[in-house]
Amino acid sequence: MQIQCPADCTWLASAREHPPAVAVRRQQRDISVLAQATRDFNERQSQIFVVIASFLLHYAPPDLHGVIDDDVAEATAALASTYETASRGVIYEHRPASLPAERLATELRQVLTEAGKGATSSFDRDAGVVLRRLEEAVRDVRATDHDNSRAFLDLLVRVLPKTATEEPPESGKLVSW
Repeated sequence: MQIQCPADCTWLASAREHPPAVAVRRQQRDISVLAQATRDFNERQSQIFVVIASFLLHYAPPDLHGVIDDDVAEATAALASTYETASRGVIYEHRPASLPAERLATELRQVLTEAGKGATSSFDRDAGVVLRRLEEAVRDVRATDHDNSRAFLDLLVRVLPKTATEEPPESGKLVSW
C-alpha cells in the first residue's frame, strides 16, 4: 500500500531530516573510507582522484558483463605499477591478468593520458600514488563486504555528488595545472 503525501507533510519532512541510523552509519563509513584513501593528497593528486572516480562511475564495459571491484583493483594495480615504473625513467607496461580488468585499464590509461597532457614530469608519480591508494581502498571495502562484488563502486555512487554521476567527464584536458 502506498500513501500519497503532500510535499509539506510533517511526517515526510521529519523522515528527510532524520534518516535511519543505519543510513547515517553507512554514510559515515563511506566517507571515512574515501578520507582514508585520499589522506595527504596534494591538489594534483586530488584532481586525479576525482577524474578516476568520475571515470569509474561512467565506465560501461564493451561486453555484457558489468565491471566489479576485483576488476577495478586489478586494473588500478597494473596502472599504478606502470606509472611508478615510468616515474623512475623506465617504460614498461604492466598488465592485469583478467580481460575485463585489461579493458578497464586500457580506457583508464587513455583518460589519464589526456588528463596529463602538458603536465610536468611528476604526473606519473602522482598518478601512481592515486592509483595505488584506489587499489588499497577497493581491497579494504571488499574485505568488509564479501557478498557485494561491487561494494566499492556502490560506495562511489553513494558518496560522490549527483552532478558527478549525471554527466560523464568532458573529453579534452580534464585536469588543469
